[in-house]
Amino acid sequence: MSAQLFEGKDHAALYQKHRFPPPKELLNIIFSYLEEKKGKPYDLAVDVGCGSGQSTQVLVPHFARVLGTDISEAQIQQAKQTHNSSQVSYCVCPAEALPVEDGSVDLLTAFVAAHWFDMQPFMRELERVLKPRGCVSLSTYSPKMRIRYGNCSEALTGIFRETQDVLNKYANEKIHVILSEYQEILDLVPFPDKKRVIFQGGEVSFTVAGLMGFLQSFSMFQTFKNAQPEAAEALLHQTQSRFLETMKVSSLETPLAIIFEYVCVLACKTPKEKVEP
Repeated sequence: MSAQLFEGKDHAALYQKHRFPPPKELLNIIFSYLEEKKGKPYDLAVDVGCGSGQSTQVLVPHFARVLGTDISEAQIQQAKQTHNSSQVSYCVCPAEALPVEDGSVDLLTAFVAAHWFDMQPFMRELERVLKPRGCVSLSTYSPKMRIRYGNCSEALTGIFRETQDVLNKYANEKIHVILSEYQEILDLVPFPDKKRVIFQGGEVSFTVAGLMGFLQSFSMFQTFKNAQPEAAEALLHQTQSRFLETMKVSSLETPLAIIFEYVCVLACKTPKEKVEP
């Protein structure tokens, strides 16, 4: 079954506050692909593993209806409280059993989520729900993030990666899917018309405080915190102090940026050819 790592209300609140929507570079790739393979009109999009709804909202301008789904009730509650649109609905359900009709979905997306799914059942569900020529986009950012701030970007990136190294000891086993840049997912997609795109996105703005919140939203940090709460808080405080010292600032509201690398698996459900009698 899918990994359930974002269940708690406090964790969902952190996720809503500190996670960000997909970047415009990724959206351009997705919608260019959808236009090429299917073309308008676009009726229904389903955002699977939608979390607190940031990724669902970016689909709204393009579709008559958008459905966001997540296995976590706390995440769906955050999404409903934060995003309100007549075009969007949210529901709690597993990625492997979506509440939509056969052949009804124009685009199915999963942003920073597909690696947690139970792959074989999810791929069967994907084949069931997509329209002929319907498309799927399964994307994530890589752990290879780079911090940018003045002339100490390299030093800050090194500190961040040292913190990641500690947290990696508490990562779920499915993290290997991200580390392989979604190769396993690409291989399992049941459509021959598929590809993988790897690219660097633009900078995402954070403050030092926001970056610490982003770290806390990681499932591996929450696992660490549940196992060793004092050690987890000490690691967070140490990372924060090292950032401020390296940047030679005192305010947690000092702005910095993160540069992310993304991977996106795209595929189109090719209509089955009719067999002449």
